Amino acid sequence: MFTSLARVAIFVLSLLAGSGLAVADDLSDFNAAVEKAESHNRVAVGYLRTGNVDLAWIEFDRLRDSWSALQRRFAGNRPQIFDSKHYVTAMTDIAMRLITADMMLKTGHPDVARQSLDAIRGDLYDLRKSAGVMVLADCIRDANTAMDALMNYNDRALDWSKAETRDGVASKASNYTAILDRCDGLADDTVRKTGEFRRLIDGAKASLMLVPKAIATRDSGLLHRVLIELRSFDNLLAFRYG
Repeated sequence: MFTSLARVAIFVLSLLAGSGLAVADDLSDFNAAVEKAESHNRVAVGYLRTGNVDLAWIEFDRLRDSWSALQRRFAGNRPQIFDSKHYVTAMTDIAMRLITADMMLKTGHPDVARQSLDAIRGDLYDLRKSAGVMVLADCIRDANTAMDALMNYNDRALDWSKAETRDGVASKASNYTAILDRCDGLADDTVRKTGEFRRLIDGAKASLMLVPKAIATRDSGLLHRVLIELRSFDNLLAFRYG
């Protein structure tokens, strides 16, 4: 525990020492390093969600190794686009969340560990948003939020006689479609052309095309089936790319 805190203290001091001096233009390198770490984070969170703590430990160790490499590369050399204050706050918070996750895993509290790892996603999202930067993971996060709003209509007792119900379903579905289109455009060529990504994005869009029919026929059962299918696609997008 002491060693972990000491490492964080040294890391924070290096951030503070370099925050106003050393800047770099290599945002793409930073994003790539973050994505490498977050790819392990997503898998670790997925394993913790299903109760597979042993496999979660493996991914967590890989996450820490990747994040340590990122720290060494960017601690005193932040990408110029990021404000110093936001950058230091995000990097410090993430370092502390990794320590918390480690402690919670060691003491048999995997749910709390998962919450700490989940929060890292939000820290990175907020950091990039503060600088007007968006990557695929951020777009998927926005898609998850839009899907949450659409899932509010997963109610077999919907009152279709109300225009606000019909308009609400239509607008939320339209918003989700627009965000998926944006995510498709943000993905790099390699990701965009993979079978997995295409299956998830195109599958979700195909399901969304059934929403107007559900509205027109006032079919709550159809809408329910569509929403459950969309939620499945949405969860897989978050697990793989979010």
